[in-house]
Amino acid sequence: MNVRHLAILMALQAVPSHGFAAEWQVDPAKSAIRFSGVQVGVPFTGGFQRFEAAVSFDPAKPETGRATVLVDLTSARTGDVQRDEALPQKDWFDVKAEAKARFEATRFVDMGEGRYEAVGTLTIRGKAKPVTLPFRLSLDGDKAHAVGHLDLVRTEFGVGQGPWASAQWVALDVGVDVDLVASIKPGT
Repeated sequence: MNVRHLAILMALQAVPSHGFAAEWQVDPAKSAIRFSGVQVGVPFTGGFQRFEAAVSFDPAKPETGRATVLVDLTSARTGDVQRDEALPQKDWFDVKAEAKARFEATRFVDMGEGRYEAVGTLTIRGKAKPVTLPFRLSLDGDKAHAVGHLDLVRTEFGVGQGPWASAQWVALDVGVDVDLVASIKPGT
């Protein structure tokens, strides 16, 4: 190998491997979207068994990133049979009208030290609201792990109708926890 070839090879190795927005594939078996609330003064937690995510992200240019997360609302489980049977009904998620919640991030903001914000829109029951999801991101080669938390007011999305529209029985504040494990899709 001559000196010119060696210089070209060294220059190519110095180029960051993620100098473009990579497409990330979320592993649903290692990932989770959970929620928490309070019913008649007692905290409860739950999660969604099914969701899908499409993520385009470049840590060198996070502002160019995009993500779409579709959550199957019919898959909500809390471990309480009565609550689990009520959640898909018209007063709560109304899955017959719209079975999926949608979070669409239009950009990411680097907050430093592995902290980011996903800025976008959350749509539940046809009601779209701007939201910012703060999260921590760790990268290890072609693997990523993002963990974030978002506080919502359920009635802003029409979740909890009729007798459930007030905080008398179920608190209005809901926490959403996101724990996503992903890898770069081959070929991106």
